Amino acid sequence: MALNIADLFEHAVDAFPDRTAIACGDRAATFAELEGRANQLAHHLAEQGIGRGDHIGLYSRNSIEAIETLLAAYKLRAVTVNVNYRYVENELRYLFDNADLVAVVHERRFSDRMAAVLPDTPGVRHTLVIDDGTDLPSDSTGYEDALADQSTERDFGERSPDDLYILFTGGTTGYPKGVMWRHEDVWRTLGGGIDFYTGEALPDEWAQSQRGRESGGMTRLPCAPLIHGAAQWATLPALFAGDTVVLLPQFDPHEVWQAIDRHQVRVVTIVGDAMARPLLAAYQEGDYDASSVIAFSSHAALFSPSVKEQILEALPNAVITDAIGSSESGFQGMGVILKGSKPGAGGPRVNGGPKTIVIDDDNRQVAPGETGRLARGGHVPIGYYKDPEKTASIFVEVDGERYVVAGDYARLEEDGTITLLGRGNVSINTGGEKVFPEEVEAALKSHADVFDALVVGVPDERLGQRVAALVQPWEGRDVDFVALDTHVREQLAGYKTPRSIWTVEQVGRAPSGKPDYRWAKTYTEEHDPTWKAANVGV
Repeated sequence: MALNIADLFEHAVDAFPDRTAIACGDRAATFAELEGRANQLAHHLAEQGIGRGDHIGLYSRNSIEAIETLLAAYKLRAVTVNVNYRYVENELRYLFDNADLVAVVHERRFSDRMAAVLPDTPGVRHTLVIDDGTDLPSDSTGYEDALADQSTERDFGERSPDDLYILFTGGTTGYPKGVMWRHEDVWRTLGGGIDFYTGEALPDEWAQSQRGRESGGMTRLPCAPLIHGAAQWATLPALFAGDTVVLLPQFDPHEVWQAIDRHQVRVVTIVGDAMARPLLAAYQEGDYDASSVIAFSSHAALFSPSVKEQILEALPNAVITDAIGSSESGFQGMGVILKGSKPGAGGPRVNGGPKTIVIDDDNRQVAPGETGRLARGGHVPIGYYKDPEKTASIFVEVDGERYVVAGDYARLEEDGTITLLGRGNVSINTGGEKVFPEEVEAALKSHADVFDALVVGVPDERLGQRVAALVQPWEGRDVDFVALDTHVREQLAGYKTPRSIWTVEQVGRAPSGKPDYRWAKTYTEEHDPTWKAANVGV
């Protein structure tokens, strides 16, 4: 079986060529049209000598062309590399070099940065520019010119489940690193190759398209940018199953609701509170019809219980799903919440996915009620690109089997469910007690005056570190810090409550909504806190 991203998409094209595959802005493309243009791009890239194993940078906001680029690369057995469009020139130079890019497809709005970076990255031998309404000059070949006169035929060679998929991650806590997967493994983990609810593996490469033929498909809207795995793996399996994917060039909460109304979107995929809270605010401000929505799904970031409750109030007929996982681990579990059920406090409580376990420091499975590191076996990544030392650090052996340990801590509950606590590399050690920022952030954001928050550790002479928070108030509101302190203490132990608070106009986050803890640390170092507890260090 060719369990390969390109083959899985082509099966969908063959099953329902005339069904709408992608809608973005005022444009849309059927599966056949998307396939034809992806084939044209693949033929153009092949003419430039680009093929199996070559790396193509995708430096673009969400667009139909971005999807075409992903598909064209995989058709050639090449690899797309996601380029974060918030990177400055030094970060781009590092990524272009470290990822061994030979080509870059970029939006015209990024032409100035491309011109500054390309002289220092001689490995990039071909660039294409997507017109986006801006008028910056560019030396790159025009995207539409590249497709002109190229064949729309699917005349490529056979592909393999062993073809490479790479996702660069981690740019908010250090230089980005590329996580390498085999196509089959990433499909089995993130692409629908298993049933996320039952854990059962799909029998073959035609199962998704066959299911889509029988169901007629549905419309999905991933809110995150395609430069992040959250959006790629909300989009690709939807295409494999014949669903219509609605994209927005960039996240705008009012435009999301407008798109939901216009396209009758059934499933909305977000990245935690960073998207859910502004979406709720926009929904309350506007007059939108969201009756089509049956599921509101979050993954890859904190999704606070208080925010889930507000969504269920606004969309009483919808189901909320909260999935856990990372670029390194893939899918590790999911929780489902209906209106009338009470979301638990703290991190998400989920049913673990296939081969998901919690292990202690000696790589043994913990007992119910104990805390440890989240691990997953079975279909796991190959490792980090060009970094064998870091690769070795994320794999362990448990009972003779290889498991990936991405760094998340979790508690195994008495009923077998798993509660995610947070990433170990951002946990705070205060007086010997470990505090996970996500838990404190959820408590802070459940206060009526707090729109967003990040929690970090700052130096403390007595405790080593103390808990600190950067708080973004709701517009037009002032935070009563004493009341906020009391509110948090009603939910968490005293040692977890922030002893210093900075108010900020906007919390720093990546385009996907993931927290930028590096920004938060720098901010606390460069600014005096707005408020300190009376007895800091207690």
